[in-house]
Amino acid sequence: MTSADSTSFDVLILGGGSGGYACALRSAELGLTVGLIDKDKLGGTCLHRGCIPTKALLHAAEVADSSRESAHFGVNTTLQGIDMPKVNEYRDGVVGRLYKGLQGLVKSRDVNFIEGEGKLVGPNSIEVNGTVYTGKNVVLATGSYAKSIPGLEITGKIMTSDQALDLDYVPSSVIVLGGGVIGVEFASVWKSFGSDVTIVEGLPHLVPNEDEACSKALERAYRKRGINFILGTKFASATQDANGVHVTLEDGKTLDADLLLVAIGRGPSTDGMGYEAQGVAMERGWVLVDDRLRTNVPNVYAVGDITPGLQLAHRGFQHGIFVAEEIAGMNPIMIEDINIPKVTYCEPEVASVGMTEAQAKAQYGEDVVAYEYNLGGNGKSQILGTAGFIKLVQKKDGPVIGIHMVGSRVGEQIGEAQLIVNWEATPDDVAALIHAHPTQNEAMGEAHLALAGKPLHAHA
Repeated sequence: MTSADSTSFDVLILGGGSGGYACALRSAELGLTVGLIDKDKLGGTCLHRGCIPTKALLHAAEVADSSRESAHFGVNTTLQGIDMPKVNEYRDGVVGRLYKGLQGLVKSRDVNFIEGEGKLVGPNSIEVNGTVYTGKNVVLATGSYAKSIPGLEITGKIMTSDQALDLDYVPSSVIVLGGGVIGVEFASVWKSFGSDVTIVEGLPHLVPNEDEACSKALERAYRKRGINFILGTKFASATQDANGVHVTLEDGKTLDADLLLVAIGRGPSTDGMGYEAQGVAMERGWVLVDDRLRTNVPNVYAVGDITPGLQLAHRGFQHGIFVAEEIAGMNPIMIEDINIPKVTYCEPEVASVGMTEAQAKAQYGEDVVAYEYNLGGNGKSQILGTAGFIKLVQKKDGPVIGIHMVGSRVGEQIGEAQLIVNWEATPDDVAALIHAHPTQNEAMGEAHLALAGKPLHAHA
């Protein structure tokens, strides 16, 4: 392994988020010398400003809902309020423990962590704080940032998820601009904490990238929870004053609230990094790569959120491992974006992998079978008091090519779902497997039993 003051590496990585640190750890495991550069904390957005802290808030929200609804289960409790500083302390504790563990991992693998703002200054070199580091292979992994609308300044009561995570109080009312994953998750948290919430989504459905059946189920659930949403109407403008924020939509409708959360997605963090100057092919800020994650510049790779496609921490993580193994000559397998599992951690959860019914019909025409198994027939779901379903999309007389789920905790079922889709299992393959009772996982088995022509706890 390289000494701590070395400036030359087998693999030089710019960015210490999910993609960058995964690439660093796997490269080191394979005996390569590694330099890992980041201007911020190891773990990137996912650990410090994204996945982990938001899911901690969502768990606190679940506890609040359980307290509020406990009488339904014969347990008499009262919800006295939400102590946001204490919630944030719990959240920061989770993040802190994971961060400490990650630092220990990187150190134990002899990865050289270089702290500072890096810039690509040559096809195989990155400058950090005046020092130029070189790599036989360079991996660009600089992640993403929370986008805003041109002309809409993020300040004061108008914020992105970055600022929303730092709130030390529960707003009485919130307008959420964007009904995608980030928007519906924050809406879920704030509603559970007692806020009045309105989502504004320009497309016809919430979570518009999901199967339409999932979107409609989530909309029904949100209506039941009292979460307001306006669909198919675009944002026009917003102002703020001492009384809060005032939003105008393109149809002329106006909305008022304490806060406006701008949750319209994330953009690639590539500006000013020197990529274009070194000839790296780009398009609207995205780094273009081939099916082996190579850029057009020899021995320069790009992973995670800066590449076009799904912006998911586990996609970046997989990209990082893939590139490390590719550099080591192992010829690894790439999972296509369509077959990467997705989970939205609102209440109820939405989870999916593979093609939607619409996508499947667009590709295969009428040679597609779709089936929904209602969680009403699942014992554990009845115990939890959740509604929802597992929907299977099958290529007729062939494998299951899509699985789409809605319901409390269904994200925990995505593991088997991704194996079914990626291993091209047929309904008969899965129907023969045993699913433990009583679990929500049984619903996965029941759905496949039904599609295999032998429904048990479902009507034919």
